[in-house]
Amino acid sequence: MASRSSNSTRLLLALLFACSALVASAGNFYSDFDITWGDGRGKILNNGELLTLSLDKASGSGFQSKNEYHLGKIDMELKLVRGNSAGTVTAYYLSSKGSTWDEIDFEFLGNVSGQPYTLHTNVFAQGKGNREQQFHLWFDPTEEFHTYSILWNAQRIIFSVDGTPIREFKNAESLGVPFPKNQPMRIYSSLWNADDWATQGGRVKTDWSNAPFTASYRNFNANACVKSSGASSYDPKSSWLMEELDETNQNKLKWVQENYMIYNYCSDTQRFPQGLPPECQLS
Repeated sequence: MASRSSNSTRLLLALLFACSALVASAGNFYSDFDITWGDGRGKILNNGELLTLSLDKASGSGFQSKNEYHLGKIDMELKLVRGNSAGTVTAYYLSSKGSTWDEIDFEFLGNVSGQPYTLHTNVFAQGKGNREQQFHLWFDPTEEFHTYSILWNAQRIIFSVDGTPIREFKNAESLGVPFPKNQPMRIYSSLWNADDWATQGGRVKTDWSNAPFTASYRNFNANACVKSSGASSYDPKSSWLMEELDETNQNKLKWVQENYMIYNYCSDTQRFPQGLPPECQLS
């Protein structure tokens, strides 16, 4: 056990050596993000405290973070498209660039009025994904803002909603499974039309009479390593560096997965007839 702990510490130090600074800040959208597409459909409001993305028949919209993050804990409050959101997708994710990119995904798949959103999660490492878990939520995500969080350290990725963990993806490099820990990633979000697949497999199309569709964002917070110019600075006692689920949060995770998970690639034996992916034995 001592050897394993020592190895983990050396790994963290090596990863953080490339980190220019550790930030812990409640962000302002003007200083932390750029609206990258949408021809005015993305807006920063209220002195940088609110950001909205809109979708109409001509175009959606999107934004990305100015910083690249390399391990950390990222929080964002979102309020999703209200009413008949069928065909729309609100994506909120971390991603690197290139053909062997890493990515950590939240995607919110809209539905017809009165039917629940599907929260789609995925993890890509070195360009390979196909690690989907999907959930319905225990509340209406269109009525109020809710916090969606990604904890990303060298041992695990934890997806949480309002502080409740919904998914844990563990480092399975010992089993030959790549883990996204070496590439800095930016935060991206977009609102776009995907009615060829998003709602009931594409059977329900976007009703453009309800446009424009709008998703709202506030209270961005990053406690993370930032790749930037400047002196190296980090606190090895930062809680997210070695954070794992305690017994209480393990029980919360189990509750969500037993009651609200609607798809788990690690249970899909028809999809993987030659055997489930090796990381599934850790879940």
